[in-house]
Amino acid sequence: MRIGVLGAGAWGSALAHVARAAGHEVQVWSRGMALEPLQEAQGLILAVPAQGVRAVLSGLKSIVTNVNKSLLPLIISAKGIEQGTGLFMNEVVAEVLPAAEPMVLSGPSFAADVMKGLPTAVVMAAQDIADARHWAETLSLPHFRIYASDDVKGVEIGGALKNVLAIACGISDGRGLGDSARAALTTRGFAELTRFAAKFGAKPETLMGLSGLGDLLLTCSSRQSRNYSFGHALGEGKTVEQALAQSRGVVEGAATVRIAQALARRHGVDMPIVDAVHAIVDEGRAPDQEIARLLSRPLGPEIRQG
Repeated sequence: MRIGVLGAGAWGSALAHVARAAGHEVQVWSRGMALEPLQEAQGLILAVPAQGVRAVLSGLKSIVTNVNKSLLPLIISAKGIEQGTGLFMNEVVAEVLPAAEPMVLSGPSFAADVMKGLPTAVVMAAQDIADARHWAETLSLPHFRIYASDDVKGVEIGGALKNVLAIACGISDGRGLGDSARAALTTRGFAELTRFAAKFGAKPETLMGLSGLGDLLLTCSSRQSRNYSFGHALGEGKTVEQALAQSRGVVEGAATVRIAQALARRHGVDMPIVDAVHAIVDEGRAPDQEIARLLSRPLGPEIRQG
């Protein structure tokens, strides 16, 4: 097959490597290049930062409209929620590029591990499970296993919110609060993620899987994660600007946290850890101030009913 990869960063390059290894002809696009060479693609992989998705899709309009009189498969690997609109990535695709069929690829995976051929397992989600299975089989390798799902929203929410929660764990480690604190933050953060996802109709089993709990565990515990490393720098006392400047790439959680917090409040979801990250990243609050606030919250049952 001819597959186009939009985005030549670390993750786009890793997915292009996977597609080539799976036997496909691959065309990689990066900023500044003409989009026309992608016109013959039988599927596209979108590997640009979440906040840049709309602009890239707008440029695709003229070349994917009514291709072969059918929807063009478009696999979204961006993880985030669009600022300003509060739309998830599949919703941005539906709004800007109705000639495309949005699917979501997410799960616990670092680009460096994928490029080295280390064992990795992720999830492909589509509205039609048959489409998810088809593309999972199309791109899977012995060391890059792709499972199929029809829970697009659940897979997307796991990918978007784990970045915000990874910032919290990075801050905790940067302040030297220890492994026990990180374990508690990861677990309570997962509870927030599942409450949030439930409001949008996500399946609980999706959040317990690779694209939810799996991705959260990886991102909250490794310096390979840009979001964790950004949080770690904040915990060490760097400003948001300094922490962003030393990042190896885009910190998706820093761009997502404000809109995630706004959506949580709009839907009545209690997310104290997300609130704390928002206060530190967007309002300039001191990490110690937010840590003290979290530790002073009233005690209650661990498992909430309803």
